[in-house]
Amino acid sequence: MLRRLLVVSVLTSSVALLVFAAVGSADSAPSGQRLYGDSSWDPVSGHFVGGGGSIEPAFDDSTGTLVYLRTPNNTQNAKNLPDKMVPFGDLGFSLPVNTAPIFLPVYPAGSGIDSATLNCDHLVPLNPGPGTGDNCIDHGNAVAGAAMSIDPAVYGGGVLGHDHLVGIAKTGGDFNVLWEPVIVLFKSVDPKQERITTLAQIEDAYNAGTVILVPVPPLTFHCSAEGSAAYDKATPAPIG
Repeated sequence: MLRRLLVVSVLTSSVALLVFAAVGSADSAPSGQRLYGDSSWDPVSGHFVGGGGSIEPAFDDSTGTLVYLRTPNNTQNAKNLPDKMVPFGDLGFSLPVNTAPIFLPVYPAGSGIDSATLNCDHLVPLNPGPGTGDNCIDHGNAVAGAAMSIDPAVYGGGVLGHDHLVGIAKTGGDFNVLWEPVIVLFKSVDPKQERITTLAQIEDAYNAGTVILVPVPPLTFHCSAEGSAAYDKATPAPIG
């Protein structure tokens, strides 16, 4: 098992704080962030503001079924417990013991996947023009920009969008109070790309040498559980 993973890039802008609850089916294909409470988008700070937060879809990385991510605004976090090693196929990397990984597979343009079915749809390369952008406004552009910067040979033609894979405790996943984003980048554009919705698929792709993993420890965030009805009742966030 490898004892460390080389971090090839760090995002230059914030990835959303994500909070989640398991529910539903992966076939429903909801996409994009929604706002609850009195949350609103502040383009100056690049964050959601107000007393509420945002909710977005993801996948239970043990089962591949749909979950939802709730992000309360203005949370503060500290990583102050001893490190643990996270086993991952033949890979291992260190995280604080109170932290779990959240994986973000990023799909390059030309992957043959309908971007509207992704947890976050990066609309810019497919439909440029006023009012278009990413439907996960507070982190989608940063994720796409990081992918294009890290591997322009694969992502230089654009990004379709990305998904979120998280561990859910009741299905045996690595669940914790803090989450460290790990970006999953493909090494080539495959027009018949299979969508990755489980940790096992990430492990297989990593061991086959078709993806690289980019942990982003500075962007660790806090999370808590929420029911499924919250996403349906929430207001779609602006696209930007």
